[in-house]
Amino acid sequence: MIDVVFFDLGDSQGSTETKDQYDMVIIGGGPAGLTAAIYASRGGLDTLVIEKSSEGGQIAATEKVENYPGFISIDGLELAEKFSDHARHFGATISNRGVRNLTFCCDKKTIVMDDSSEIEAKTIVIATGATHRKLGVPGEKEYEGKGVSYCAICDGAFFRDKHVAVIGGGNSAIDEGLYLTQTASKVTVVHRRDKLRADKILQERAFNNPKMEFVWDSVVEEVQGDAFVNNLVLKNVKDGTQSDFPVDGVFIYIGLVPNSALLKNLLQTTHDGFIKVNPVTFETSLPGVFAVGDVIDKELRQIINAAADGASAASSAIKLYF
Repeated sequence: MIDVVFFDLGDSQGSTETKDQYDMVIIGGGPAGLTAAIYASRGGLDTLVIEKSSEGGQIAATEKVENYPGFISIDGLELAEKFSDHARHFGATISNRGVRNLTFCCDKKTIVMDDSSEIEAKTIVIATGATHRKLGVPGEKEYEGKGVSYCAICDGAFFRDKHVAVIGGGNSAIDEGLYLTQTASKVTVVHRRDKLRADKILQERAFNNPKMEFVWDSVVEEVQGDAFVNNLVLKNVKDGTQSDFPVDGVFIYIGLVPNSALLKNLLQTTHDGFIKVNPVTFETSLPGVFAVGDVIDKELRQIINAAADGASAASSAIKLYF
């Protein structure tokens, strides 16, 4: 028998009454988990999605989605609601509660909820996603919520007519930086390399935006402030020189950490914690346990392939176990 204490998925936003047994329990209600629920419930499985935070995952906190087929541009929260509504339409139950632990014994899979109730499942899909990677520098933790943020849509309004820094050079950093130009007086992108990694269309928008500036070949060594952030200590990675960079806030987008820390000894993972799966079936190293979305080991982390993961996992589970 294997016991694993699972992680809290966030603050509760209400709950839906659940039963004691399901064909499939999906832990995580982002695009991957909700698509798995659509395919599983439409395929006749009694399906439960457990999501203690926002249904839709990270897209619920995204201002605009422009690369999901069928929508030239759609509000992230609206797209998240469409995923949830679609899953419910085909009969999936979505419960806004947390998971305390999982127990696997032979073919029996038990989910212990945060209220100590137990739910048995024939199959489980791990769709817990990933969280923003931290810089790990002095001052970052101390000033979180006091000028340090990882969500422009959540906190951008607090920096109206202010100068903010965005750390990173990928799609998330540039997309969120562009969003911040709507309220901030200036947005400076600080990137450790001499060119961006973001998609070309985002780069063009950023370079053409008069409110956006760039500091290249630099990393943050320390976040400083009084009651709130007022300065970053930057280090040039090429010559090692340090300099002060006054700002009113800093938004950090330097990658993702999979929400799988407590699964490392249960499932096969990479060295940095992403769950390894069969690339066709999305089954993990434990039979009957699947994993999908940003929590798994893969190259592209986009809404479209997260949804594809969920569809594949649910279809595979139906073929293999029902």
